[in-house]
Parts: sequence; structure tokens; C-alpha cells
Amino acid sequence: MKTFDQMIDGYRNFRATEWQEERERWEQLAEGQSPQVMVISCSDSRVDPAQILDVAPGEIFVVRNVAALVPPFETTPGRHGVSAAVEFAVQFLKVREIVVMGHGLCGGCKAALTQDLHGNELGEGGFVAHWVDMLDEAREPIAASLGTTGREAELAMELEAVKVSLFNLRTFPYVADKVESGELNLRGAHFAISDGILRVLNDRTGEFSPTD
Repeated sequence: MKTFDQMIDGYRNFRATEWQEERERWEQLAEGQSPQVMVISCSDSRVDPAQILDVAPGEIFVVRNVAALVPPFETTPGRHGVSAAVEFAVQFLKVREIVVMGHGLCGGCKAALTQDLHGNELGEGGFVAHWVDMLDEAREPIAASLGTTGREAELAMELEAVKVSLFNLRTFPYVADKVESGELNLRGAHFAISDGILRVLNDRTGEFSPTD
């Protein structure tokens, strides 16, 4: 894997080729952004939403975190990074869609399923444990029926995590209002690293189906 110093060579190549070829577009982007879609995805290095969805700079507004989670709307003191990103995308950029995109082999979802990090000190897994504990309620039926290890249980946890984030998005009053008025659409998706298949959530059935 490349170091940052090695990546600088990549930047130089980008600057000499793609940036020059798309210079007019970059000049337009310098005037502002107007994406129609927000994507909430995992921080995992293997799942870059821009690459997976084949979009150009300026086309999606992205927030990435462990397990692509959205916490519920809260007014308690703290630093609400995801909430700030959602607020900015919905209220200021006026995005028309929010896509929560989970993925296969997600370490955050695995940690939520096994609860191996629960009880760890902060800095030793405690931050991760506290973040993914918002999946504890969703975990219970999965653990009861499929156990806490194995790919089947992990996949079920990954898919359920997407649904939890979509549910939590609807707890934001302005999100709920815009969904109700038809100004905003919420979508769920799951990208499988091993086979490259993107599955999209059907709101009516609650099932994820491979895209054509």
C-alpha cells in the first residue's frame, strides 16, 4: 500500500492530466456545489462511494464514518458530526436524496454483532464500542437466530445497520418534513466487496435486491 509521500506522485499525475482536461469543470466547482445526492458510507478504505457509483467531483455530498451509521436526532451537548453533515446537506445544499450505503465485511458491524469491544477503555476500542452500540437493539434478534459469528450473521447485521440509519434519519424533524412533502427521498444500499454487487433496499418489501 502507498504512503502519503508516494501519493504525492499520484497528485502530480492528476494535476498534469485529469485536472487539466477538466479545468473548466473545476473552475465551475470553485463557484460552489449543488449535488442532488448525499451518500452516508463507511470509513472503510475499500469502499469509496465515488468510485463505486462512478461519479465526478461535485456530484455527491459524502459523510463517512464507522459502519455508515446515523445516530438519532439529539439536542444534548456534544460534537454531532454526522448530524451537522445531514443538516448542511438537507437544509443548505437542498439535496433530493440521501443514500445510506453499507458494505460487506464491515468491521464496525462485526464489532456490534460480537460486542468484543464492549467494556474497553476509550482509546482501546471504547470509542468504537460506544459508536456501534446504537445497533444493540437490532443485534438481538440476529444473535438469537443466527448467532454472533459467521458470514450469514454478519451480512444480516450489515443490512440491518442500513435500516437503523434510515430510521434514525427520520427522527430529524426537517428530514421527516421533507420526506413527507416529497422534497427528499431516503435510500438504502449495500455493496459487497467480494463480488462487487450493489444491492438496493426496496422500501415496500424491506428486502435488498441486486441492481440490474
